[in-house]
Amino acid sequence: MKKLPYILIATRFILAPVILLLAYLKGPEPRFLILALMYFGLLTDIFDGIIARKTGVSSEKLRRLDSQTDLVFWLSLGFAAYFLNPELIKNEWPGILLIFIMEALCYIVSLSKFRKETCTHAFLSKMWGLSLLIAFTYLIGFQQTGWAFYLAVGLGFISHIDVILIVLLLPKWQYDVPSSYHAWKIRNGKQRKKTVFFN
Repeated sequence: MKKLPYILIATRFILAPVILLLAYLKGPEPRFLILALMYFGLLTDIFDGIIARKTGVSSEKLRRLDSQTDLVFWLSLGFAAYFLNPELIKNEWPGILLIFIMEALCYIVSLSKFRKETCTHAFLSKMWGLSLLIAFTYLIGFQQTGWAFYLAVGLGFISHIDVILIVLLLPKWQYDVPSSYHAWKIRNGKQRKKTVFFN
């Protein structure tokens, strides 16, 4: 059981090239298979954290590995959406560019201050992940953007601002910080409380 979180993370990492290959093949059947893999990947993301805490193997190494695997997994879905709907994605380039810029800023700020990438697993980031799930369901499954896409862009912008604030407020690097409010409490020397969400 103690190895299971690593197996789940590795599974999500392996799903990324599989998703890209299916998107390259195109057609209706690969689309729905990609969606099935996306939802399966989300389940691995939920349960790797739960199992890690239950078995006592949650650590900085595991959480950093989880964060970077999440980035690879969601990027693969983004590229898959582009391969399947290039014109649709091109029409929404300002929102997509905004998210890429915000993601880059998070890394730049964290690497500049701590020489480590971000690993906050913040609450707003989790909400953004759920909005991405809905947006990619519309994009890949139904070839639509609409409200789901704009919700994901809006939440993505807000969640990245929260992550940047967390990094700026923390006196030293640490993982699993639920929000910038919690980072402010840590900065002011108040005891940190472990907050468990669904990851």
